[in-house]
Amino acid sequence: MSVYSNASNEDLSDELESLGWYHYDLSRHAAEALLLSNGVDGSYLLRNSNDGPGCFALSVRAKDSVKHFHVTRREHIYIFGFNEFQSLQDFINHFANQPLLGSDAGTLMVLKSPYPWRVEEPSIYESVRVHTAIQTGRTKDDLVAKAPSLGTKEGYLVKQGAFVKNWKQRWFTLHRYELKYFKDKMCEEPIRTLDLTSCSAVQFDYSQDKVNCFCLVFPERTFYLCAKTGIEADEWIKILQWKLSQIRKGR
Repeated sequence: MSVYSNASNEDLSDELESLGWYHYDLSRHAAEALLLSNGVDGSYLLRNSNDGPGCFALSVRAKDSVKHFHVTRREHIYIFGFNEFQSLQDFINHFANQPLLGSDAGTLMVLKSPYPWRVEEPSIYESVRVHTAIQTGRTKDDLVAKAPSLGTKEGYLVKQGAFVKNWKQRWFTLHRYELKYFKDKMCEEPIRTLDLTSCSAVQFDYSQDKVNCFCLVFPERTFYLCAKTGIEADEWIKILQWKLSQIRKGR
């Protein structure tokens, strides 16, 4: 479905700048990594295609995989699937209705939520106290870039029991809007998964006979957790509060 126009992709990009989920020259591989790491089932984004001017790709997460579909622009008309949209606004309105999409492989996907081009990150910074090289003779070619998911954290915390009010050390992991805790770091199955979309508050707590304590307030229960240091407790609180702010913004 490659339809070419006289306009360059740079000119088309100017028109698409108003689209908050247009990711410019994001590659196919990067789109897959982004949606699988940070998206959810039904997340999608629009990016430039390598097929030429006026050609784009819609990348959609379908459970544990990412599918890619052609989108072409001819003059001011956007062509996607069996539909032609007379303007960018018509194209955007189509996605606002959460369309159902079927692929050649028979996979059905509901396009639920666009993945934004700009994503806020938690503003947690520390001061540099030590800065020295531990290896010499290396160059920029020796650097290997790695990209963990946005807003993740893990570590040991001490948790108060629900019925017997004793305190036990547990391994906690934070990914997207799920806070999981395990018996220890080596366990694969969590004891419990806390859905942060149901959490109403995260804050320091001084009601317990513990230091560096904070709590997560849920409708059915308040969870009390303690970190080894005040700095570590503050880090957990800041990133959890940031998660709650993202939930309230509807992201």
